[in-house]
Amino acid sequence: MTTDLHALRDDPFQLLGALERRLQTARVDLAAGSAQFWTGLGFRLGERWLVAPREDVREVIVPPTLTRVPGARPWLLGLANVRGGLLPVCDLRRLLGEEHQTMARGARVLVYNSDRVPAGFLVDEVSGYRQFAPADQRMELTEHTGALQPYLLGGFAREGQAWLALSLHKVAAGDAFNRAGW
Repeated sequence: MTTDLHALRDDPFQLLGALERRLQTARVDLAAGSAQFWTGLGFRLGERWLVAPREDVREVIVPPTLTRVPGARPWLLGLANVRGGLLPVCDLRRLLGEEHQTMARGARVLVYNSDRVPAGFLVDEVSGYRQFAPADQRMELTEHTGALQPYLLGGFAREGQAWLALSLHKVAAGDAFNRAGW
């Protein structure tokens, strides 16, 4: 019997119990080799929903106070002090060649998981982790994606929603990202 998690929204202890039971079931399935899923963090840029590999994101933070960097490209929003370390914060939408929009209320910064390249990527909204089965793959979704194309790993469709898999590693290794100054 599957518990409706939305119904438990107002009862956090029961919600945690239901989530723990689902997690235990998933661990048993994975240990038995009967489940193979790709997991990533879902987020929105404009009207597009994307998902970044779980390994690419160290943490998600509320947009911090930024100090502007003179001579930087417009997509480099500035530097933030995050737990005593400097974190460059980039507008991911602008970096990928799309127009800048005002910061959405639900905007978050995805902190790139790298010891060598500190970076945070501003996104419009984060929707949490998503799991996709091999049957969810839709490579045709990656066609006609413009400036996103070089950074895509693939695409998924689930419950009528298209998700493009975006590699933050490819973004951080790209030419545009490595030319932050004029």
